[in-house]
Amino acid sequence: MVAALVAVIAALAAVACTPQQEGRIGGDGPAIPGLAAVPPMGWNSWNTFGCGITEQIVRAQADALVSSGLRDAGYKYVIVDDCWAAPQRDASGRLQADPLRFPSGMAALGAYLHERGLLFGIYSGARDKTCTQYQGTYPGATGSGGHEVIDAQTFAGWGVDYLKYDWCSSNTSHDDQVSSFTAMRNALRDTGRRIVFAINPNSGVAGSVPGAQFDWGGTATTTRVTNDVTPAWSTANGPSGYQGIVNIVDAAGPLTARVKPGSFIDPDMLVVGSSGLTAAEQRTQMSMWSMMAAPLIAGNDLTNMSQQTLDTLRNAAIIAIDQDSRVVAGAMVDDDPEVWSRAIGDKGLVISLTNRSDHARTLSVSLGSVGLVGDASVTGVDAWTGRSFTAQHGELSVPVGVHDTAVLEIR
Repeated sequence: MVAALVAVIAALAAVACTPQQEGRIGGDGPAIPGLAAVPPMGWNSWNTFGCGITEQIVRAQADALVSSGLRDAGYKYVIVDDCWAAPQRDASGRLQADPLRFPSGMAALGAYLHERGLLFGIYSGARDKTCTQYQGTYPGATGSGGHEVIDAQTFAGWGVDYLKYDWCSSNTSHDDQVSSFTAMRNALRDTGRRIVFAINPNSGVAGSVPGAQFDWGGTATTTRVTNDVTPAWSTANGPSGYQGIVNIVDAAGPLTARVKPGSFIDPDMLVVGSSGLTAAEQRTQMSMWSMMAAPLIAGNDLTNMSQQTLDTLRNAAIIAIDQDSRVVAGAMVDDDPEVWSRAIGDKGLVISLTNRSDHARTLSVSLGSVGLVGDASVTGVDAWTGRSFTAQHGELSVPVGVHDTAVLEIR
Protein backbone atom coordinates (compact mmCIF):
# COMPACT_ATOMS: atom_id res chain seq x y z
CA MET A 1 0.00 0.00 0.00
CA VAL A 2 1.30 3.46 -0.87
CA ALA A 3 2.56 5.27 2.22
CA ALA A 4 1.09 8.55 3.29
CA LEU A 5 3.79 11.16 2.89
CA VAL A 6 3.40 14.24 5.04
CA ALA A 7 5.37 17.25 3.85
CA VAL A 8 8.28 14.98 2.94
CA ILE A 9 9.74 17.25 0.31
CA ALA A 10 9.78 20.33 2.53
CA ALA A 11 11.10 18.39 5.50
CA LEU A 12 13.99 16.91 3.55
CA ALA A 13 14.89 20.26 2.07
CA ALA A 14 15.14 21.66 5.58
CA VAL A 15 17.19 18.72 6.84
CA ALA A 16 19.60 19.02 3.93
CA CYS A 17 20.40 22.67 4.58
CA THR A 18 23.88 23.35 5.88
CA PRO A 19 25.79 26.62 6.32
CA GLN A 20 27.49 27.71 3.11
CA GLN A 21 30.70 29.66 2.57
CA GLU A 22 30.16 33.10 1.03
CA GLY A 23 27.82 32.02 -1.73
CA ARG A 24 28.26 29.85 -4.78
CA ILE A 25 31.40 30.56 -6.80
CA GLY A 26 30.53 31.14 -10.44
CA GLY A 27 26.83 31.91 -9.99
CA ASP A 28 23.64 29.92 -9.51
CA GLY A 29 23.42 28.22 -12.90
CA PRO A 30 25.30 25.10 -13.99
CA ALA A 31 28.96 25.60 -14.89
CA ILE A 32 28.50 23.99 -18.31
CA PRO A 33 24.98 24.57 -19.67
CA GLY A 34 23.28 21.83 -21.63
CA LEU A 35 24.71 18.81 -19.81
CA ALA A 36 22.53 16.15 -18.22
CA ALA A 37 20.93 17.24 -14.96
CA VAL A 38 21.90 13.99 -13.19
CA PRO A 39 25.37 12.98 -11.95
CA PRO A 40 27.80 11.42 -14.44
CA MET A 41 28.56 7.69 -14.39
CA GLY A 42 31.54 5.93 -15.89
CA TRP A 43 34.98 4.47 -15.34
CA ASN A 44 38.36 6.05 -14.57
CA SER A 45 41.76 4.49 -15.24
CA TRP A 46 43.72 5.73 -12.20
CA ASN A 47 42.77 3.39 -9.35
CA THR A 48 43.77 0.24 -11.21
CA PHE A 49 46.34 1.32 -13.79
CA GLY A 50 47.85 4.59 -12.56
CA CYS A 51 50.67 5.75 -14.82
CA GLY A 52 50.67 2.40 -16.62
CA ILE A 53 47.69 3.40 -18.74
CA THR A 54 47.83 2.64 -22.49
CA GLU A 55 45.58 2.82 -25.50
CA GLN A 56 45.17 -0.95 -25.47
CA ILE A 57 44.09 -0.95 -21.83
CA VAL A 58 41.51 1.79 -22.37
CA ARG A 59 40.03 0.01 -25.38
CA ALA A 60 39.80 -3.26 -23.46
CA GLN A 61 38.09 -1.55 -20.52
CA ALA A 62 35.68 0.18 -22.89
CA ASP A 63 34.80 -3.12 -24.53
CA ALA A 64 34.21 -4.62 -21.08
CA LEU A 65 31.88 -1.77 -20.16
CA VAL A 66 29.75 -2.72 -23.13
CA SER A 67 29.89 -6.51 -22.82
CA SER A 68 29.23 -6.51 -19.06
CA GLY A 69 26.08 -4.45 -19.40
CA LEU A 70 27.54 -1.57 -17.39
CA ARG A 71 27.25 0.85 -20.30
CA ASP A 72 23.55 0.08 -20.59
CA ALA A 73 23.24 0.50 -16.81
CA GLY A 74 24.49 4.09 -17.21
CA TYR A 75 28.29 3.92 -16.98
CA LYS A 76 29.19 5.78 -20.17
CA TYR A 77 32.18 8.04 -19.47
CA VAL A 78 35.57 6.40 -20.02
CA ILE A 79 38.08 8.72 -18.35
CA VAL A 80 41.79 8.50 -19.16
CA ASP A 81 43.58 9.86 -16.11
CA ASP A 82 47.12 11.25 -15.77
CA CYS A 83 50.14 10.05 -17.83
CA TRP A 84 48.47 9.97 -21.25
CA ALA A 85 50.31 13.02 -22.61
CA ALA A 86 53.75 13.32 -24.15
CA PRO A 87 56.15 15.22 -21.86
CA GLN A 88 56.29 18.13 -24.32
CA ARG A 89 53.73 20.09 -26.30
CA ASP A 90 54.03 20.14 -30.08
CA ALA A 91 55.53 23.00 -32.10
CA SER A 92 52.23 24.90 -32.04
CA GLY A 93 51.92 24.61 -28.27
CA ARG A 94 49.26 21.92 -28.29
CA LEU A 95 49.11 18.89 -26.06
CA GLN A 96 49.87 15.61 -27.77
CA ALA A 97 49.48 11.98 -26.83
CA ASP A 98 52.47 9.95 -25.71
CA PRO A 99 53.41 8.13 -28.94
CA LEU A 100 54.28 4.87 -27.16
CA ARG A 101 51.30 4.72 -24.83
CA PHE A 102 48.73 6.07 -27.30
CA PRO A 103 50.13 5.51 -30.80
CA SER A 104 46.79 6.10 -32.54
CA GLY A 105 46.32 9.48 -30.84
CA MET A 106 43.53 10.77 -28.65
CA ALA A 107 41.11 11.70 -31.44
CA ALA A 108 41.17 8.09 -32.64
CA LEU A 109 40.57 6.86 -29.09
CA GLY A 110 37.62 9.23 -28.75
CA ALA A 111 36.17 7.93 -31.99
CA TYR A 112 36.58 4.34 -30.78
CA LEU A 113 34.62 5.14 -27.62
CA HIS A 114 31.89 7.07 -29.41
CA GLU A 115 31.38 4.24 -31.89
CA ARG A 116 30.52 2.01 -28.91
CA GLY A 117 28.02 4.39 -27.39
CA LEU A 118 30.49 5.63 -24.78
CA LEU A 119 31.78 9.08 -23.87
CA PHE A 120 35.40 10.23 -23.75
CA GLY A 121 37.01 11.65 -20.63
CA ILE A 122 40.53 13.02 -20.27
CA TYR A 123 42.75 14.51 -17.57
CA SER A 124 44.73 17.72 -17.07
CA GLY A 125 46.00 19.99 -14.31
CA ALA A 126 45.21 23.61 -13.51
CA ARG A 127 48.86 24.64 -12.98
CA ASP A 128 51.96 24.12 -15.11
CA LYS A 129 52.21 20.44 -14.16
CA THR A 130 49.85 17.53 -13.78
CA CYS A 131 49.81 15.69 -10.45
CA THR A 132 52.39 13.07 -11.41
CA GLN A 133 54.63 15.76 -12.87
CA TYR A 134 54.24 17.84 -9.70
CA GLN A 135 55.16 14.77 -7.64
CA GLY A 136 58.16 14.05 -9.88
CA THR A 137 56.99 10.62 -11.04
CA TYR A 138 56.28 11.57 -14.67
CA PRO A 139 58.39 13.80 -16.93
CA GLY A 140 57.51 17.16 -18.38
CA ALA A 141 55.32 20.11 -17.48
CA THR A 142 52.15 19.83 -19.54
CA GLY A 143 49.52 21.23 -17.19
CA SER A 144 46.88 23.53 -18.66
CA GLY A 145 47.70 26.58 -16.53
CA GLY A 146 48.18 29.47 -18.97
CA HIS A 147 47.08 27.23 -21.87
CA GLU A 148 43.39 26.99 -21.06
CA VAL A 149 42.04 28.21 -24.39
CA ILE A 150 44.25 26.12 -26.67
CA ASP A 151 43.84 23.04 -24.47
CA ALA A 152 40.05 23.36 -24.35
CA GLN A 153 40.02 23.70 -28.14
CA THR A 154 42.29 20.66 -28.45
CA PHE A 155 40.06 18.57 -26.17
CA ALA A 156 36.94 19.59 -28.08
CA GLY A 157 38.65 18.74 -31.37
CA TRP A 158 39.43 15.27 -30.05
CA GLY A 159 35.79 14.72 -29.13
CA VAL A 160 36.34 14.91 -25.37
CA ASP A 161 33.15 14.82 -23.26
CA TYR A 162 34.62 15.05 -19.75
CA LEU A 163 37.64 16.84 -18.28
CA LYS A 164 39.06 15.79 -14.91
CA TYR A 165 41.03 18.80 -13.70
CA ASP A 166 43.35 18.63 -10.67
CA TRP A 167 44.92 21.55 -8.81
CA CYS A 168 48.17 19.76 -7.86
CA SER A 169 50.00 22.65 -6.27
CA SER A 170 51.01 23.71 -2.78
CA ASN A 171 49.71 27.20 -3.64
CA THR A 172 46.81 27.75 -1.23
CA SER A 173 45.63 31.09 -2.65
CA HIS A 174 41.84 31.00 -2.98
CA ASP A 175 41.95 33.81 -5.54
CA ASP A 176 44.39 31.85 -7.69
CA GLN A 177 42.18 28.78 -7.57
CA VAL A 178 39.10 30.76 -8.54
CA SER A 179 40.98 32.41 -11.41
CA SER A 180 42.43 29.14 -12.71
CA PHE A 181 39.27 27.04 -12.54
CA THR A 182 37.16 29.85 -13.96
CA ALA A 183 39.56 30.29 -16.89
CA MET A 184 39.18 26.65 -17.91
CA ARG A 185 35.43 26.66 -17.35
CA ASN A 186 35.11 29.65 -19.67
CA ALA A 187 37.42 28.08 -22.24
CA LEU A 188 35.34 24.89 -22.25
CA ARG A 189 32.13 26.88 -22.63
CA ASP A 190 33.59 28.78 -25.57
CA THR A 191 34.33 25.59 -27.52
CA GLY A 192 30.60 25.02 -27.95
CA ARG A 193 31.03 21.38 -26.93
CA ARG A 194 29.29 20.14 -23.80
CA ILE A 195 32.15 18.89 -21.66
CA VAL A 196 31.72 17.83 -18.04
CA PHE A 197 34.13 19.87 -15.93
CA ALA A 198 35.26 17.86 -12.87
CA ILE A 199 37.62 19.75 -10.57
CA ASN A 200 39.69 18.80 -7.54
CA PRO A 201 40.83 21.93 -5.66
CA ASN A 202 42.31 19.79 -2.87
CA SER A 203 45.19 17.96 -4.58
CA GLY A 204 48.55 19.21 -3.38
CA VAL A 205 47.02 21.42 -0.68
CA ALA A 206 48.12 20.31 2.79
CA GLY A 207 46.03 20.92 5.88
CA SER A 208 42.83 22.15 4.22
CA VAL A 209 40.18 21.00 1.76
CA PRO A 210 39.22 23.97 -0.45
CA GLY A 211 36.66 21.86 -2.30
CA ALA A 212 34.69 21.53 0.93
CA GLN A 213 35.44 24.99 2.29
CA PHE A 214 33.84 26.73 -0.69
CA ASP A 215 30.86 25.96 -2.92
CA TRP A 216 32.24 25.66 -6.47
CA GLY A 217 28.90 24.71 -8.00
CA GLY A 218 28.80 27.51 -10.56
CA THR A 219 32.38 26.86 -11.65
CA ALA A 220 32.44 23.08 -12.12
CA THR A 221 30.06 20.26 -12.90
CA THR A 222 31.54 18.15 -10.11
CA THR A 223 33.77 19.27 -7.25
CA ARG A 224 35.88 17.00 -5.07
CA VAL A 225 34.95 17.79 -1.47
CA THR A 226 37.30 15.24 0.13
CA ASN A 227 40.77 13.92 -0.37
CA ASP A 228 41.37 10.53 -1.98
CA VAL A 229 39.32 7.52 -0.98
CA THR A 230 41.14 4.30 -0.16
CA PRO A 231 39.59 0.80 -0.06
CA ALA A 232 39.12 0.71 3.71
CA TRP A 233 36.14 1.09 5.99
CA SER A 234 37.84 3.79 8.06
CA THR A 235 41.24 5.43 8.42
CA ALA A 236 42.81 7.83 10.91
CA ASN A 237 44.58 9.98 8.33
CA GLY A 238 42.53 13.15 8.71
CA PRO A 239 41.15 15.35 5.94
CA SER A 240 44.47 15.68 4.08
CA GLY A 241 45.19 11.94 3.88
CA TYR A 242 43.61 8.90 2.31
CA GLN A 243 40.15 8.34 3.75
CA GLY A 244 37.96 5.29 4.22
CA ILE A 245 34.32 4.97 3.24
CA VAL A 246 32.80 6.29 6.48
CA ASN A 247 35.36 9.11 6.67
CA ILE A 248 34.33 10.24 3.20
CA VAL A 249 30.62 10.06 4.06
CA ASP A 250 31.14 12.08 7.24
CA ALA A 251 33.14 14.72 5.36
CA ALA A 252 30.82 15.02 2.36
CA GLY A 253 27.51 14.56 4.16
CA PRO A 254 27.18 18.12 5.52
CA LEU A 255 27.66 19.51 1.99
CA THR A 256 24.82 17.77 0.14
CA ALA A 257 22.68 20.92 0.05
CA ARG A 258 25.09 22.19 -2.63
CA VAL A 259 23.84 19.59 -5.10
CA LYS A 260 21.68 20.98 -7.89
CA PRO A 261 20.78 19.74 -11.37
CA GLY A 262 24.03 19.76 -13.34
CA SER A 263 26.16 20.50 -10.26
CA PHE A 264 27.41 17.85 -7.85
CA ILE A 265 29.72 17.27 -4.91
CA ASP A 266 32.27 14.54 -5.64
CA PRO A 267 33.30 12.21 -2.79
CA ASP A 268 35.86 10.53 -5.10
CA MET A 269 35.65 7.38 -7.19
CA LEU A 270 34.06 4.08 -6.34
CA VAL A 271 36.39 1.44 -4.93
CA VAL A 272 33.91 -1.36 -5.53
CA GLY A 273 35.88 -4.43 -6.59
CA SER A 274 38.89 -3.60 -4.43
CA SER A 275 40.27 -6.33 -2.18
CA GLY A 276 40.39 -4.06 0.87
CA LEU A 277 36.60 -3.95 1.26
CA THR A 278 34.05 -6.59 2.16
CA ALA A 279 31.03 -7.09 -0.07
CA ALA A 280 28.93 -5.29 2.56
CA GLU A 281 31.29 -2.29 2.62
CA GLN A 282 31.14 -2.07 -1.16
CA ARG A 283 27.35 -2.03 -1.01
CA THR A 284 27.57 0.75 1.56
CA GLN A 285 29.73 2.87 -0.72
CA MET A 286 27.31 2.45 -3.62
CA SER A 287 24.38 3.18 -1.31
CA MET A 288 25.78 6.33 0.24
CA TRP A 289 27.15 7.75 -3.01
CA SER A 290 23.63 7.32 -4.41
CA MET A 291 22.06 8.95 -1.37
CA MET A 292 24.36 11.94 -1.98
CA ALA A 293 23.47 12.09 -5.70
CA ALA A 294 27.20 11.75 -6.35
CA PRO A 295 29.00 10.74 -9.54
CA LEU A 296 29.36 6.97 -9.87
CA ILE A 297 32.81 6.49 -11.38
CA ALA A 298 34.13 2.93 -11.18
CA GLY A 299 37.87 2.28 -11.01
CA ASN A 300 38.24 -1.50 -10.97
CA ASP A 301 39.61 -3.73 -13.75
CA LEU A 302 36.46 -4.33 -15.77
CA THR A 303 38.06 -7.18 -17.69
CA ASN A 304 38.61 -9.19 -14.50
CA MET A 305 35.80 -8.63 -12.01
CA SER A 306 33.74 -11.03 -9.96
CA GLN A 307 30.03 -11.51 -10.34
CA GLN A 308 29.58 -9.90 -6.94
CA THR A 309 31.42 -6.78 -8.10
CA LEU A 310 29.35 -6.62 -11.29
CA ASP A 311 26.10 -7.11 -9.39
CA THR A 312 27.02 -4.32 -6.97
CA LEU A 313 27.94 -1.86 -9.70
CA ARG A 314 24.93 -2.79 -11.82
CA ASN A 315 22.20 -2.72 -9.16
CA ALA A 316 19.36 -1.03 -11.01
CA ALA A 317 17.47 0.17 -7.93
CA ILE A 318 20.54 1.87 -6.43
CA ILE A 319 21.46 3.48 -9.76
CA ALA A 320 17.90 4.76 -10.14
CA ILE A 321 18.20 6.52 -6.79
CA ASP A 322 21.50 8.12 -7.78
CA GLN A 323 20.11 9.19 -11.15
CA ASP A 324 16.75 10.43 -9.90
CA SER A 325 15.69 13.31 -12.10
CA ARG A 326 14.67 15.55 -9.21
CA VAL A 327 18.33 15.78 -8.13
CA VAL A 328 17.73 16.44 -4.45
CA ALA A 329 20.56 14.89 -2.45
CA GLY A 330 19.88 13.11 0.82
CA ALA A 331 20.94 14.09 4.31
CA MET A 332 21.27 12.67 7.80
CA VAL A 333 18.11 12.21 9.86
CA ASP A 334 18.29 13.76 13.34
CA ASP A 335 22.08 14.05 13.09
CA ASP A 336 22.42 10.26 13.06
CA PRO A 337 25.19 9.23 10.63
CA GLU A 338 23.65 5.76 10.30
CA VAL A 339 20.28 7.07 9.07
CA TRP A 340 19.78 9.13 5.92
CA SER A 341 16.75 10.07 3.84
CA ARG A 342 16.38 11.36 0.31
CA ALA A 343 13.38 12.70 -1.59
CA ILE A 344 13.00 11.15 -5.05
CA GLY A 345 10.58 11.80 -7.87
CA ASP A 346 7.47 13.87 -7.25
CA LYS A 347 6.62 12.45 -3.83
CA GLY A 348 8.88 9.49 -3.18
CA LEU A 349 11.23 8.82 -0.31
CA VAL A 350 14.28 6.63 0.26
CA ILE A 351 15.79 5.84 3.66
CA SER A 352 19.25 4.33 4.17
CA LEU A 353 20.29 2.50 7.33
CA THR A 354 24.02 1.82 7.73
CA ASN A 355 25.41 -0.46 10.40
CA ARG A 356 28.74 1.08 11.42
CA SER A 357 29.38 -1.36 14.25
CA ASP A 358 31.34 -4.62 14.22
CA HIS A 359 28.31 -6.84 14.88
CA ALA A 360 24.97 -7.38 13.16
CA ARG A 361 22.17 -5.16 14.47
CA THR A 362 18.57 -4.19 13.88
CA LEU A 363 18.40 -0.52 12.91
CA SER A 364 15.28 1.61 13.16
CA VAL A 365 14.01 4.95 11.95
CA SER A 366 11.10 6.86 13.44
CA LEU A 367 8.39 7.57 10.89
CA GLY A 368 7.86 11.02 12.28
CA SER A 369 11.52 11.93 11.79
CA VAL A 370 11.10 11.55 8.01
CA GLY A 371 7.56 12.96 7.72
CA LEU A 372 5.66 9.67 7.53
CA VAL A 373 2.44 8.59 9.28
CA GLY A 374 0.33 5.45 9.40
CA ASP A 375 2.16 2.28 10.50
CA ALA A 376 0.31 -0.28 8.43
CA SER A 377 0.46 1.79 5.27
CA VAL A 378 4.23 2.39 5.40
CA THR A 379 6.37 -0.27 3.75
CA GLY A 380 10.03 -0.08 2.80
CA VAL A 381 11.53 -2.31 0.11
CA ASP A 382 15.28 -2.86 0.32
CA ALA A 383 17.02 -2.00 -2.95
CA TRP A 384 19.66 -4.69 -2.31
CA THR A 385 17.58 -7.68 -1.22
CA GLY A 386 14.06 -6.90 -2.45
CA ARG A 387 12.72 -7.67 1.04
CA SER A 388 9.76 -5.66 2.33
CA PHE A 389 9.52 -4.24 5.84
CA THR A 390 6.29 -2.84 7.31
CA ALA A 391 6.34 -0.20 10.02
CA GLN A 392 5.27 -1.08 13.56
CA HIS A 393 4.72 1.22 16.52
CA GLY A 394 5.83 4.27 14.59
CA GLU A 395 9.12 2.80 13.37
CA LEU A 396 10.63 0.96 10.45
CA SER A 397 13.13 -1.65 11.67
CA VAL A 398 15.55 -3.66 9.52
CA PRO A 399 18.28 -6.21 10.39
CA VAL A 400 21.57 -4.98 8.90
CA GLY A 401 24.87 -6.87 8.76
CA VAL A 402 28.28 -5.58 9.76
CA HIS A 403 29.20 -2.45 7.75
CA ASP A 404 26.26 -3.07 5.42
CA THR A 405 23.50 -0.69 4.36
CA ALA A 406 19.80 -1.27 3.77
CA VAL A 407 18.26 1.19 1.30
CA LEU A 408 14.50 1.32 1.71
CA GLU A 409 12.24 2.74 -0.96
CA ILE A 410 9.05 3.78 0.79
CA ARG A 411 5.86 2.50 -0.82
